[in-house]
Amino acid sequence: MCMNCKPSCGKFFILAVLGIAALGWVVMALWNWLVPALFAGGREIDYLHAMGLLVLSKILFGSLRCHGGGWHGRWHQQRLEKMTPEEREKFQAGMRGCCGGKSKQDEAGTPKEQQD
Repeated sequence: MCMNCKPSCGKFFILAVLGIAALGWVVMALWNWLVPALFAGGREIDYLHAMGLLVLSKILFGSLRCHGGGWHGRWHQQRLEKMTPEEREKFQAGMRGCCGGKSKQDEAGTPKEQQD
């Protein structure tokens, strides 16, 4: 496992939370700009209602990907299938090594100093 992976996971988490928060703000701003002007009786919404609208739209229109499905999952699967076995193993070892996962070398009991 590389020593720099855990801080990058924290950064990724923070960026994901900030991205979701920003997306909620964008939905709120667009709703409050368009809906009251376009529809009679359309009211403005607050931030929590905008986040609820995001969740509702994800449920209704987005895939929940419980089984890794969806277009994005198929694209990754096709990409993995095009790799050679050596490339696939190298990629999977790198993915296992990040964010606290164990690589096959860690599971075999190889000291971390010898993995570099």
